[in-house]
Amino acid sequence: MSRVGRLRLVRATAVAVAGLSLLNAAAPVSSVARRDTPLEAALRSHVVTLSSEEFGGREPGTDGEMKTLRYLARQWFDIGLESGTNNPGSAWFAPVELVERVPAASRVAFRRGKQRLAVSQDGAFVVTSGLRSLVENAPVLFVGHGTGPVPPRAELAGRIALMLDSLPPGTPSAATEDRPGRLLDAGASAVIVVLDGDRRIDEVTARRRRAGYALAGGQLGGDIEAFVTPAFAGQMLAGGAARDVVALRHEAAAAGFVPRLLGVEGSLEATSTETRVRTHNLIGKIEGRNPAAGAVLVMAHWDHFGQCGTPLRLCPGAVDNASGVAVITEVARSLVRGQARGAKPMDRDVYFLATTGEELGLLGAMAFAENPPLPLDKVVAAFNVDSTGLVPAGRPVAIVGRGMTGLDAGIGRVVARMKRRLANDDAANAFVRRQDSWALMQHDVPAVMVSSSYGDPERLDRFMKERYHTPADKADLIEVGGMADDVTLHTELVREFADAKRVPAPGSGGATTKAATP
Repeated sequence: MSRVGRLRLVRATAVAVAGLSLLNAAAPVSSVARRDTPLEAALRSHVVTLSSEEFGGREPGTDGEMKTLRYLARQWFDIGLESGTNNPGSAWFAPVELVERVPAASRVAFRRGKQRLAVSQDGAFVVTSGLRSLVENAPVLFVGHGTGPVPPRAELAGRIALMLDSLPPGTPSAATEDRPGRLLDAGASAVIVVLDGDRRIDEVTARRRRAGYALAGGQLGGDIEAFVTPAFAGQMLAGGAARDVVALRHEAAAAGFVPRLLGVEGSLEATSTETRVRTHNLIGKIEGRNPAAGAVLVMAHWDHFGQCGTPLRLCPGAVDNASGVAVITEVARSLVRGQARGAKPMDRDVYFLATTGEELGLLGAMAFAENPPLPLDKVVAAFNVDSTGLVPAGRPVAIVGRGMTGLDAGIGRVVARMKRRLANDDAANAFVRRQDSWALMQHDVPAVMVSSSYGDPERLDRFMKERYHTPADKADLIEVGGMADDVTLHTELVREFADAKRVPAPGSGGATTKAATP
């Protein structure tokens, strides 16, 4: 998850934010088109408000965060939700502390035998996920393009893996995902990527100089990655069997290629500066008749980038993800209003979660999973809403995470009962790792994203190419008809999964909703 700009720290505590949110918040009123239904008008108003300049792009740890939390907390309080933190000391707001790290300095050196090789520091960039990481005089192991089987740990341990950034023709997409990460996870002391493909060193340096984030108190790592130009690689290879990148490419393309030592030892060092950022998840709840039966969770991330683009401009995040928090807010309103009008009370508690730090790497969802307000094995189903409002009403519904949990059958029942159409393929699963339900799935929570926007690959692809994570993600893009569809769909999904007779809890002898390993 990329990030633009440094986060500014907020001195206000969670208690102060909560007090302001319930006492002093006043939401701007937006104009709506006459054709909007009351539900569509409410959704449009939420998106226009949250993506306005006043909210500053909803950057965690800024005034934009405080305004966002004030707005949402006031909405949820007025709807009739209760605090869902289950912590009287932090009502409504669950603190999340992040660590921000920015690359500071790097150094590279190589030698062949006792001879020090002349290499230009300008042709290399080294970055670490820790504060300071150092690898000294480690043998360099050439692993080709890094798309084949990962070498065993015994072969990688204590060595620097050198890989080509280019890809062989016909490489399956599964083999391209985080190639350096696979090598580091398998035991490599560091990874050097030779930029022999489309990427240039200045592009990589600009991107990787941005801040990286992790949850405070977690494993912040210390992995080292280096990126070098083909010319730099030629200096490093001088005197060896393969004298340049062309020779390495031929070697990697040969049938039966196996990783080999290059007869070079490398020393890599990188440092970072560190800042602590205090931000918050917002958690509300509708209490069910029998909380012992478990709970249903509805979630969406509230955060965005603040500023983005070149030059830096407001990054509104209307679709991503003012639309998502708008939808779950109106789902909460629909459920509370329905019960007030005589609808059958729900058996299970229903939690509403607005997460922070999704754009930084699903960090708010991770924090929720690591310090939940209820045992995670009590969550019968979790539904994430992210980047909706791309399609008009009446479009097919897709499941991001289809086939990965036990939720599909229940979702299918609801979609059929509503006379909606369910997309009959797994195309939307391409996004499963890029949204908050993935963080919960890693803790065995049955979590998916059900969305009409992800049922239209053409519109979704156009948004991703033209407006995603840019200043162009504005409120004028949204289709409130599709958002209203998602509200009614999620309202019925919650009612279905909050009914202990229709959906028995895992282990009760009925159908399980336990998450499967993807």
